[in-house]
Amino acid sequence: MLTLGIDIGSASSKAVILADGQTIVSQRVIQAGTGSSGPQRVLDAVFKKSGFSWDDFDNSVVTGYGRFSIEEVKNQVSEITCHAKGVAFLVPGVHTIIDIGGQDVKAISLDDRGFISKFFMNDKCAAGTGRFLEVMSRVLELDLSAMGDLHFQSRHPAQVSSTCTVFAESEIISLLSKGTPKEDIVAGVHYSTAVKAVALANRVGLRDEVVMCGGVASNRGVVDAISKSLNRKVSIAPLAQLSGALGAALIAAEEVRRRKDAGRTSAAETQGNHAPV
Repeated sequence: MLTLGIDIGSASSKAVILADGQTIVSQRVIQAGTGSSGPQRVLDAVFKKSGFSWDDFDNSVVTGYGRFSIEEVKNQVSEITCHAKGVAFLVPGVHTIIDIGGQDVKAISLDDRGFISKFFMNDKCAAGTGRFLEVMSRVLELDLSAMGDLHFQSRHPAQVSSTCTVFAESEIISLLSKGTPKEDIVAGVHYSTAVKAVALANRVGLRDEVVMCGGVASNRGVVDAISKSLNRKVSIAPLAQLSGALGAALIAAEEVRRRKDAGRTSAAETQGNHAPV
């Protein structure tokens, strides 16, 4: 059984090919999201790497902001469901998930069976998202990938607005003009980013350690800021940026199994109805 999971976000496109609902055969991330060439490029890349085509899949599921843009896939599932499914597969026993993507922040609570029991999402403002970090990195004239390491050089994190990207941008310009060290500004940006995630995580309720997924999970500075703000360990999920696409592939596999089980049940019932008396 082969299934395909696709996650088209605001900033990136991801795809995972799964064999028998267990083994990742191929996966790709393209740093370009919905409305761009990213969705087609990630499909081209994952197909080229694996050698598979649309006809090879038993089922496929797409999720994310751009989930309605993939015409070949008829099954769309919310990103909250897919991220929860993917992280629970990668980190068995997880109860609390924080997902920070390019355009929103989510906190998800799972019960002991791995099912969603509660979630909260902030998608009304760029503050606290990957987009927020991108804007701040440009103002600071820093590569986004360098900010995580710079965070740990800070001794006195600056105060940066957590309520508005525009306000935060103005504050950073002011801090730079005053000669505030960039590492302190970066740390301030990360603690500002953490505010939204921490508030949502507290609302869903904290159990055990927290696991982060989404593109921002690759920023160790943000992870550190959230961990210290929550006063508990925050881990990064393996394949953190691919958790949504993986979850979509897992859901596609579950649907194939349900169809097969339903077919076997129907066949057994039919055979029973024609059994000799």
